[in-house]
Amino acid sequence: MRLGLYGGTFDPIHLGHLILAEACREACGLDRVWFVVAGAPPHKPGGRTDVAHRLEMARLAVAGNPAFEVSEIETRRPGPHYSVETLEAVRLERPEDDLFFLIGADSLVDLPHWKGPDRIMRLASLVVANRPGFEPPVPDVPPDARPIHRVAIPPIGIASHEIRRRLLDGRTVRYQVPRAVEAYIEAHRLYRPGP
Repeated sequence: MRLGLYGGTFDPIHLGHLILAEACREACGLDRVWFVVAGAPPHKPGGRTDVAHRLEMARLAVAGNPAFEVSEIETRRPGPHYSVETLEAVRLERPEDDLFFLIGADSLVDLPHWKGPDRIMRLASLVVANRPGFEPPVPDVPPDARPIHRVAIPPIGIASHEIRRRLLDGRTVRYQVPRAVEAYIEAHRLYRPGP
């Protein structure tokens, strides 16, 4: 199976995440894309919505797309969670799968500073979602690295931090998140001030 892994805090998941995943799935002929909900990412300490809520919002968002699935691989083990360790765990569980690691172009710039970047590039083909007009240089690649695929996605202009800010201010996020996610946020009073 050609399996794409797309990690993130997804706090909350929004339409931009889904557009990126679908563009990468189509461009690389992926059979499945796992949305790997981050448990405890080292670069984003504290201040996240409870992981149970983030998992449920991700499940609601991907419902109806048979190629999309939510993975709990990071939330099942203690953190901090590093991408290289997640890829190694998936490789152990699924040795026959061809792995693809979906990242944004901004993450490609930061990749040399991640834990085990060479190992990441050996474990999975990188799928880099480029924003128009921004094509970062490819970092130094080990000789046995898997291919790097660049996928152009349209400018989306939706960000989780902005969604959280809008909700905190009492503003709408309609058409920025799937309707089921919006209803979940409303039902659980997530990202709102006070109790």
